[in-house]
Amino acid sequence: MTKKIFVAGHRGMVGSSLLKLLNKQANVELLTRSHSELDLIKQADVEAFFAEHAIDQVYLAAAKVGGIHANNSYPADFIYDNLMMQANVINAANKSGVKKLLLLGSSCIYPRLSDQPMRESSLLTGELEPTNEPYAIAKIAGIKLCESYNRQYGVDYRSVMPTNLYGENDNFHPQNSHVIPAMLRRFHNAKLAKENVVTVWGSGTPMREFLYVDDMARASIYVMNMAVVDYQKVTHERLSHINIGTGVDCTIAELADTIKKVVGFDGELQFDTSKPDGTPRKLLDVSRLKELGWQAQIDLESGLKKTYTWFLEHQNTFRGMDA
Repeated sequence: MTKKIFVAGHRGMVGSSLLKLLNKQANVELLTRSHSELDLIKQADVEAFFAEHAIDQVYLAAAKVGGIHANNSYPADFIYDNLMMQANVINAANKSGVKKLLLLGSSCIYPRLSDQPMRESSLLTGELEPTNEPYAIAKIAGIKLCESYNRQYGVDYRSVMPTNLYGENDNFHPQNSHVIPAMLRRFHNAKLAKENVVTVWGSGTPMREFLYVDDMARASIYVMNMAVVDYQKVTHERLSHINIGTGVDCTIAELADTIKKVVGFDGELQFDTSKPDGTPRKLLDVSRLKELGWQAQIDLESGLKKTYTWFLEHQNTFRGMDA
């Protein structure tokens, strides 16, 4: 039988990768809506959309996202928009009879000083990182929404928490982007301008884990479609999310060196210690995912090369290039 699948946020980095991979599957009918066609913040519109379509699965990849600068500058937008999108989609899906849904969250849900690597059981055991607390709280609420609808209505709504993502269709805005697209653009521009120095925010000592977006999409489809009995083997009755990552991290300085190599920038690096570092370390424990038989396929340097190639091919057309 053909499955009708709604990918919410199909123009975003993860959503577009999901769409690409799902398009290769047989017996799948994909359903998408742009923001102008369906504003997920408007409850009545979302409910009308779900009532109109007999949807079998939902990938909830729509979110308002950004780096440290964006999170610090627009905290109200980050908590409100993400809370409303999640609540509207999850509730409307349940009301219209959707039995399977996958929420894409973020590793920032874990306490700032979590034991490393961060296990799923670390959720709600300490204070969050202040620079992205509003976004993190919204994503924690999304996990709890899925848990609560599962308990009360007997649906199968799952949550996956990715580490830092990068890849095709990322946001390359000079202020509001995450660390990898921001660095790629900065090194690229410095190379073209024949500059001698590139400045990186912070001390360079924080450690981060990075996952290529196609790996994230593959993992999401894997978790969505695995048997209920397998899913329950790796989730606690009150802890229904699974970490998605590589299990390998590096310092920001090491990341900068790798990007410098990939881009071909010949100058020097300097670090602006007046800028915030954020969480000292963020590494996910991915043992639950490995227990299910899935692990990432693309290493960091290979993924950066793919991303930079895509950047060069699309730099005049993709989103986020306007200053």
